[in-house]
Amino acid sequence: MLFWSVLGVSIASALVPLINIELFLGGAITQAPTHFWGLVVAATIGQMIGKILWYWGGMHVDRAPWVHRQLQKPKAQASLDKWHARAEGRPWFTAGLLLFSAATGFPPYAVTAVLAGTLRVNFWIFIATGLIGRGVRFWAVVAGTSSLLHLW
Repeated sequence: MLFWSVLGVSIASALVPLINIELFLGGAITQAPTHFWGLVVAATIGQMIGKILWYWGGMHVDRAPWVHRQLQKPKAQASLDKWHARAEGRPWFTAGLLLFSAATGFPPYAVTAVLAGTLRVNFWIFIATGLIGRGVRFWAVVAGTSSLLHLW
């Protein structure tokens, strides 16, 4: 039951950044310390389900009339062109940025997911870096909380 709760909250937190999955995970591990890996896996999968929606949204964001108008502005187009130039032909840079963002939340991973979709980053690179980065992040949260519990 706890696995499904963490999965659901992690999907919600991926879509609504105000929901804090790290705080929820910290509380979950205090209730079920033997479910360490199940919690990490549930949070990682849930987050990636939500981030895939952000990625997909980025792929189709230019269809929205307001966004389309914004992208017609020279400054916005220049910014998008700059990111496109950085990503195009540099898969290691792109993968590194996605991995760093997924693991640290800087830049915010929701923004990075949308940008990845907008720039048409390879879907499997997005998935692989996201699973690894989010997995490391949630492992650190659960391991850190577990360690603190053992100190008391």
